[in-house]
Amino acid sequence: MRLTVVGCSGSGPGPASPASCYLVEHDGFRLLVDLGNGSFGALQGLVDPDTVDAVFLSHLHADHCLDVAPFVVWHRYSGRATRGRVPLLAPVGAERRLALAYDADGEGLTDVFDFVPVGAGHLDLGPFAVELARTAHPMECYAIRLTGGGRSLVYTGDTGASAAVVDLARGADILLAEAAHPDVPGLPPDLHLTGREAGEHAAAAGVGRLLLTHVPPWVDSAAQLASAQAVFPAAELVAPGARYDV
Repeated sequence: MRLTVVGCSGSGPGPASPASCYLVEHDGFRLLVDLGNGSFGALQGLVDPDTVDAVFLSHLHADHCLDVAPFVVWHRYSGRATRGRVPLLAPVGAERRLALAYDADGEGLTDVFDFVPVGAGHLDLGPFAVELARTAHPMECYAIRLTGGGRSLVYTGDTGASAAVVDLARGADILLAEAAHPDVPGLPPDLHLTGREAGEHAAAAGVGRLLLTHVPPWVDSAAQLASAQAVFPAAELVAPGARYDV
């Protein structure tokens, strides 16, 4: 299994990275995990969009889903799309919300996507065994565990401190965890993790490696990493274009 970071900026695109988007490949299958704003451009520099086998959206905030719109444009008008509808797994309501994001009249997108509503639980997707857990976030959001070839990758999506995310990540080879909040007093609950909290989640779950992502441009990423490493030394900060063998 291989993870490629397409975009990792938190809360929106930044000067050095698009918003959240991750490419996970295994046994010739390509899964896009989130398609945040700005990410479709970077994706084209990494793979042919026609080779994307499925898309999973953790939730429907713009920085995780808005580049579904240019994905649709490419499939409809580039003349390069040769495959049928792409499975798009997302929380209930994605079909309508994304249609409105694409067009003010909410024209359907079912010529491009086969929408699959998801919730907490298990499913199979291509070569992956998938497990989803609801996170601590104002909008319905799911962390995802992908297992294939005896290896496992967990992505938190957006979350505050969450026992469910720890349980999902238990024993995983890699935890790709958001770390959007600086470690300061007065933070709102059930929204985002600090770097320290991401490290604590990794330690509690007993994961092999912690990859920090979703740091907003206005937050000191080096400080987020230092806070995480203070409690989980095997922590790294991702960058766009980085590749990891799981």
